[in-house]
Amino acid sequence: MTLEERDLKHIWHPCSQMKDYEDLPPIVIDHGKGVYLYDVYGKEYIDIVSSWWCNLLGHCNPTINAAVKEQIDRLEHVIFANFTHEPAIRLCEELSEVVPRGLTKFNFSDNGSASVECALKMAFQYQHQTGRPEKTKFICLSDGYHGETIGALSVGCLDLYAKIYKPMLMDVERIEAPDCYRCPCGRERGNCSVECFAFAERLFEEHAAECCAVIVEPLLQGSAGMRIYPAEYLTKLRALCDEYNVLLIADEIATGFGRTGKMFAFDHAGVSPDIMCISKGLTGGYMPMAITVVTDEIYGAFYADYREGRAFMHSHTYSGNPLGCSAALAVQKILREDKTIEKAAPRAKYLNELLNDTFAAHPNVGEIRHIGLINAIELVADKKSKKGFDGEKRTGYAIYKEALKRGLILRPLGDVIYFNPPLTITERELEEAVARAKSALDAVLG
Repeated sequence: MTLEERDLKHIWHPCSQMKDYEDLPPIVIDHGKGVYLYDVYGKEYIDIVSSWWCNLLGHCNPTINAAVKEQIDRLEHVIFANFTHEPAIRLCEELSEVVPRGLTKFNFSDNGSASVECALKMAFQYQHQTGRPEKTKFICLSDGYHGETIGALSVGCLDLYAKIYKPMLMDVERIEAPDCYRCPCGRERGNCSVECFAFAERLFEEHAAECCAVIVEPLLQGSAGMRIYPAEYLTKLRALCDEYNVLLIADEIATGFGRTGKMFAFDHAGVSPDIMCISKGLTGGYMPMAITVVTDEIYGAFYADYREGRAFMHSHTYSGNPLGCSAALAVQKILREDKTIEKAAPRAKYLNELLNDTFAAHPNVGEIRHIGLINAIELVADKKSKKGFDGEKRTGYAIYKEALKRGLILRPLGDVIYFNPPLTITERELEEAVARAKSALDAVLG
């Protein structure tokens, strides 16, 4: 029995229709180095999507490897209630220097969805304990995605993930999200005054009195197709939240640690959220870890004698795991000492120019949008009308399969092909990835 057959005998893979695996069996990866992965047969793949956006500094990074190896011989795990350890302490000290101003307290969990769940519960309990118990609902953006747990799904709006579970989900208020490619206000990307923010103003006026928090993916709605919107939207949203006593939750799970060209997406706007969720790049993709970061004001609402019942009674077994903290410390060391984010800026510019030179004239390329090293190519059936392909054709999936034949991992979002590589990728590696992507796209669309 082959490794692929042994896999399919037992494993139910995430976010997959397993019947597809009859035609495209799982690819068994043996090892990785930098931007490359190698399967058990020796075939090379460029991991241009950073293995679900978490591989920040390349596979098997020697600095992170060494940090995890050193830690594993000292302490692998300890209960994080009433116990602590130096890697967690140092990590919070270092993160406090780089997170948006005002965020000071760090609550550990083990994955992005859990971090969002934690943020929602904190916001709800905060409002209750500060004299606003009527504020029980949440506000989110349409087409948002915040994870797969029930609370996270509730504040997400993509039917692909949530539709079947709607009877289980919380009732939330949804703002029509900015869509700069198909602007509901008839404006063009880069030439607007964020007129679409009127949707948020209208909803806050009608519902903010009953809402405890709004949650957003700042500047980049990832699972919606890498939709990118202006930083001014966040500035306006911060002011609106202050006016209506609504907490602002930033889901920086996908956008944190340099993905957008700055340490965090909120840094582009020059304002801070009340609560921020981080994961993915936090440990460079090495260990499952997430943190929910809050202000002193929010933390203070939970600080009281035990008998008052104000504590945040929320826990995760692997909170503050020493191996994850050590990996995260190594990531911070690399970002700080190698100036990785700053050095990635010229490569981000180079990649966007290369993609435009290669794809912009194609009749099925509607838009190439980018922020930092993240670039998204939206494929359309008709360029003028911006009409998408018939979903039944699975055009993006067909390109994905062709790209795999050529040694490139694309994994499109519907019919949006995107690049989200490690920050350490070289220009030569970008050129090779673009060439393989073009070959795959041409094989499907001509």
